[in-house]
Order: sequence, then C-alpha cells, then structure tokens
Amino acid sequence: MNIRTYILRAFAVAAAATSMLAETPPDASRSTFTVNGEATLIAAGSRSTAKDAPRIVAWLTPIDAVQPVSTPTARAHYRLQQRNKRFEPGLLVVPVGSVVDFPNYDPWFHNVFSLYRGKRFDLGLYQAGAKKSVSFDRIGPSYLFCNIHSEMTGVVLVVDSDFFGITDKNGRYSISGVAPGRYVLHVWYENATPEFLQALQRQVTIQNDNQTLPTIVVKAAKQALS
Repeated sequence: MNIRTYILRAFAVAAAATSMLAETPPDASRSTFTVNGEATLIAAGSRSTAKDAPRIVAWLTPIDAVQPVSTPTARAHYRLQQRNKRFEPGLLVVPVGSVVDFPNYDPWFHNVFSLYRGKRFDLGLYQAGAKKSVSFDRIGPSYLFCNIHSEMTGVVLVVDSDFFGITDKNGRYSISGVAPGRYVLHVWYENATPEFLQALQRQVTIQNDNQTLPTIVVKAAKQALS
C-alpha cells in the first residue's frame, strides 16, 4: 500500500466515525429539565384557600434518577445579608454542607444567632462592612435572630438535595437541572406542623413528556416555628 492510498483510507475511516457520532441519539439519561409546580395554602383555623401562597419550599431527592456527569466543584457560598434592619432574603434554602455568608450592610452593629433546632450558632457583634460565615451541616430549618434588633428574623432551610424551589406570591415554583427518573417530593412551610409536612411527601416521576409536579396543598397551623 502506497502512502497516498493509506492517507485516503484514513480520511475515509475518520469521516465514517464522524457520521456515526452525528447519527447517534443523545443519551436521554443525561438530559435535564426545569420542572414546574404549584402550591395552595389553607389559612390557619379556616377551610378557605389563602389568597397568596409564598415561601413554600419544595425539593426533590432522587430515587433512581441518573444525574448528568459534571466536574466536581467546591460548594458555592450563599449570601444572606443584613440591610435596613432586615435579613435579606428572609428565607434562604441551601443544600446540606453549604456555607452561608452574613455580611453587615447597615451602618451599625448587628449580631446573628440561631438557638432553636437546626444549626446552633452565635456570631457575636460585628460592625458595618464586616462579614461572618457559617457552615450549615444539619438538615432542617435554622431560625435567625439579632439580639440588638428584635424585629430581625429569618430562616435558613437546609435540605438534602440540589433540586429545590420556593413559591412566589401566586404559589408557583420551578426546579431546574432535574434529570428523568423517580424522586421523592418534599415540602416545607414555616407555619405547618412537621407531621403534616411528613404526610405530604410523595413519589413522583419526571419523564420527557411529564415535567409538571402535582399540586401541593398546605394547611397552615397556628404556630410561629415548625
């Protein structure tokens, strides 16, 4: 075989391989979707549906879903700022093991502490422009307070998943990056009992032709913490 024939055959093999790759359908198990859901809220002590249903959290834990392969990266820091004597956002959801930064953007001292369930910590007093951080390694809600400004309250909800969403005022939410497969749908709402929220758990299946989660109906309880 002369050199010219060898080169021509090599080009032919490469072209055939490229054609086969182009005709191969993508691996469906590596596709992901943004799934959508909706929640309604029953007011405490009532059978009526509340007008608004914000701050209801839904998240998915995989049963057998094959997630796309990605390059491992360090867990990103989340931020919950102190501004105008408020925690912003008032509700922050993070995966377990996440680090949350608490920068002080007010022109006076603040303190951040959590002593009720969840992650227990006390950052002490720190001045304007300073920042302190906490690693949240315990699943569940951590209720935040400031011992200088009693009106400041907030929640960091730690979940065992990267797939979560928070309802808007209209009760709608979305969860991105969800691969086809079976999941357990979990729900949390600040004014609902743990027993009720446990009963809301259900198994759902995400498929190419089904990217809508079942409607969640949450019954509020007369309590401040859950």
